[in-house]
Amino acid sequence: MSDRLDTRTSILLGDEGIEKLRNASVILCGCGAVGGYALEGMVRAGIGRIRVVDGDVFSGSNLNRQILATTQTIGRPKAQVACERAHSINPDIDISAMELLVSEETIPEILSGDFDILVDAIDTVGHKTELLRHACDLGIRTFSSMGAALHMDTQKVRVAPVTKTHTCPMAAIVRKGLRGHDTSNITAVFSEEPPIAKPKDRDAHGKSVLGSLPTVPAVFGMTLANLVIGEIISWE
Repeated sequence: MSDRLDTRTSILLGDEGIEKLRNASVILCGCGAVGGYALEGMVRAGIGRIRVVDGDVFSGSNLNRQILATTQTIGRPKAQVACERAHSINPDIDISAMELLVSEETIPEILSGDFDILVDAIDTVGHKTELLRHACDLGIRTFSSMGAALHMDTQKVRVAPVTKTHTCPMAAIVRKGLRGHDTSNITAVFSEEPPIAKPKDRDAHGKSVLGSLPTVPAVFGMTLANLVIGEIISWE
């Protein structure tokens, strides 16, 4: 990693903290609105190895809130663009793309290998719950984003064990789906602001179209990145 990237970080974390980040490895599932900002924070902090998982491509509707979405990246695979962005910031990063949708069939491959932390930034609640169930079974330290859409107040974003989340409808479904599993390794980022609107229409994949600002997903994503950084530098 170049000195220019880590100089200011090392002032806070010291050489030992920088080395811990450089030696850490993270799986990031989803690099859209929340995940793109989580990636940005982790790469700029100097995390050494990241596996990016996303089977989607960018569309024009992503431009209002996804940091990796530009007029030049529309139609391109999100995971591929994420890797290019990471290399443009830190040429030394070990980053790989899995162009896969998270599903019951793909999760074993996604979670394969020796990785320290899982960051869950996907928004399909059924697949999210299945991913978190596997993370529970594997005992992998996990930071998971609940619903960032339909919110406007960035000051209502909170961090809690997934079982202590509240208000968020997605979190309620996730909590129910994780009953009977040891969730002690899962920390969630959620909003305690009640959703301010209902979903409108459905997209080409049948998913509800949710209103979203650029600001709230960014806070969610950077909060995930900050939790990951804090976790890594606390390691003995």
